[in-house]
Amino acid sequence: MPNRPEIVCICGSTRFADEMRTANRDLAFAGIIVVAPGEANEPITEVQKAALGALHLRKIDLADRVLVVNPGGYIGESTHREIDYARATGKPVSFTDPASAAT
Repeated sequence: MPNRPEIVCICGSTRFADEMRTANRDLAFAGIIVVAPGEANEPITEVQKAALGALHLRKIDLADRVLVVNPGGYIGESTHREIDYARATGKPVSFTDPASAAT
């Protein structure tokens, strides 16, 4: 297999969009390929939310590891599901707030 940069999938609550953009930028400058949640500047429907959630699991499939952006230790329901999925598929999971690593 050809040598390629590491791929990291960012997970976290959309309330931390600024922090996720910062993590994305920092990882990219470190030479890492980043896949992150889609962003919407307007409210989305439940159908759209479900579709984006399913798509994000496929992004986890593509990644070598997952970085959870969780300032203050906050992890919502969707992010918990993504962490559980990542761990079930053998992906390493790390946190920007390491106190949450036990979740």
